[in-house]
Amino acid sequence: MTHDPQLARLGLFDARVPRYTSYPTAPHFGTDVGVRHFAHWITEIPESSEISLYLHVPFCRRLCWFCACRTQGTTSDAPVIAYVETLKAELAILKDHLPRGVRLGRLHWGGGTPTLLSPDQMLALAQAVFDVAPMARNGEFSVEIDPNEIDDPRLDALASIGMNRASIGVQDFDPLIQKTIGREQSYALTRDVAERIRARGVASLNADILYGLPHQTGPRIADSVQKLLTLSPDRVALYGYAHVPWMSRRQQMIPSDAMPTPEERLGLFETARQLFIWDGYEDIGIDHFAKPEDGLARARREGRLKRNFQGYTDDTSPVLIGLGASSISRFPQGYAQNVSGTADHAKAIRAGRFSTHRGHRFTGEDTLRARIIEALMCDFAVSRAELLASFDASPQRVEALFQKAVAEFGDMLKGTSEGLFIPERARPLTRMIARAFDAHDSAQARHSSAV
Repeated sequence: MTHDPQLARLGLFDARVPRYTSYPTAPHFGTDVGVRHFAHWITEIPESSEISLYLHVPFCRRLCWFCACRTQGTTSDAPVIAYVETLKAELAILKDHLPRGVRLGRLHWGGGTPTLLSPDQMLALAQAVFDVAPMARNGEFSVEIDPNEIDDPRLDALASIGMNRASIGVQDFDPLIQKTIGREQSYALTRDVAERIRARGVASLNADILYGLPHQTGPRIADSVQKLLTLSPDRVALYGYAHVPWMSRRQQMIPSDAMPTPEERLGLFETARQLFIWDGYEDIGIDHFAKPEDGLARARREGRLKRNFQGYTDDTSPVLIGLGASSISRFPQGYAQNVSGTADHAKAIRAGRFSTHRGHRFTGEDTLRARIIEALMCDFAVSRAELLASFDASPQRVEALFQKAVAEFGDMLKGTSEGLFIPERARPLTRMIARAFDAHDSAQARHSSAV
């Protein structure tokens, strides 16, 4: 993929747009969704169905400066111990609402640093989870692992409770870049942790790496990617670093004058992308790569690829329940988000209720627009026939939405007899094209760079 001058003319290097892991995006959630809606939506889950469950652990031993996630640092175990007890109490409340026979098709522990938990805490938390709902046959249990915060006893505990996919954060292996972003993590340590994970029979390994970091150059990102490839991860997320110091105070520690330009960011992405492709990985959406036999690659080939708050997924469950402070849940009826502060979250749980404080109920064209955006983000194409068969929309309305976007992007978005298609040269514009179907106002200051 070469740098097409039309990308610049359409504003790629100036735009700030959502990542579209949901629609509407989280900044547009409102307080009209609360505990009552969340609890009711849980009771409406069909009996004996499969759902996904996410547990958020918002604590870290050290706060990486690049990270804009909702996390808090702690050098003491006390807040972590208290938080795990809150999660167990929240799971008990969930059990009281959940219909009979529900199983977990997906279970994910994220953060923060869920590997902060001691082996005993991991075992107790898993027991509390499986007391609510057992794993489904062929279910996937994934955990985010910080190589700086893991040891053999904790790996043994995770393996014993059924972890079958591990996700390792890499970011970059260059020492200068690591020091600048506050995340020092050697290649040797990362390789050792990957080997110890696989030695315990964990079937799949994910890795995250960033482009657009301070001091990052083509040769530096190439070196980091080549090191990562020696670990042979099953899938890789190549995320663009979102430098938003106005939203994340810790990012103010990172020198803005060391950041690559938007044009350089695109070059960094292309350098990394080519290395993954040359090594046999398949493109997955805008920023993921997977081995051909991985579930993501199969889902893409079969038209089953989805997108949620963890990025691209082959999880087809319509229900994702998020537990823990700031967690977001997705239902066929809409989205619900827990209160962000751990103290406020714990207070609600101690009172015997969920901590839902905002969200969004689907109305009007929400689900239609959400599917168009998801299809563009996953498949770079939208099927007119699928939309007409799945949603209460007239052919005229669908065509009007299509033509408005085609008029904005010209030959970078093709209207066909089947629907819409983004040519390969235009795929850096995918998030901008998706925005053309977003009915909500997206202020630039709220979002990251389009590239």
